[in-house]
Amino acid sequence: MPAPSDDIVTPRLILRLMGRETVDAGLAGDLARAEHLLDAKIPGSLLDHPSSLTHAKARLEADPQYQAWSIRAIILPANRMMVGHIRFHSRPDPDDLHAFARDAVELGYQVFPEYRRRGYAAEASGAAMNWAQATFGIRKFIVSVSPDNLASLALIARFWLRPRWATDR
Repeated sequence: MPAPSDDIVTPRLILRLMGRETVDAGLAGDLARAEHLLDAKIPGSLLDHPSSLTHAKARLEADPQYQAWSIRAIILPANRMMVGHIRFHSRPDPDDLHAFARDAVELGYQVFPEYRRRGYAAEASGAAMNWAQATFGIRKFIVSVSPDNLASLALIARFWLRPRWATDR
């Protein structure tokens, strides 16, 4: 299980790192094992779009120093339910972000459909950005958002973030 010091805690949420074993269990469809490792219940929604797990696995294999920036489960502590996940796409200042901003890090999140419209994405995003700033001095963030995702566009506008369109990749 993750060390409590790895958790980012907000008034309503725990953002818990999903280690390599947890990511591997999720990708294998072994939610029981992933739940045990995460110490939280995981809805099947996690497997509907596993691209974040696939990305985390690839980044962790390519760059062991990526671990702190990797995927985190968004957990409701009262019932230990995972309601989504949040991650940084890389460590700060990767080459692919230089055209947008230097010394930046890209953030992505997903709240599972049954838990949307409750402010979890905003709370998790704010906490992750605060963590990056307090721990590593990061002050620039980029978020990739589909132009038709109005909820996410509204969320990033609250943080004064500039969307990175899918066509920019």
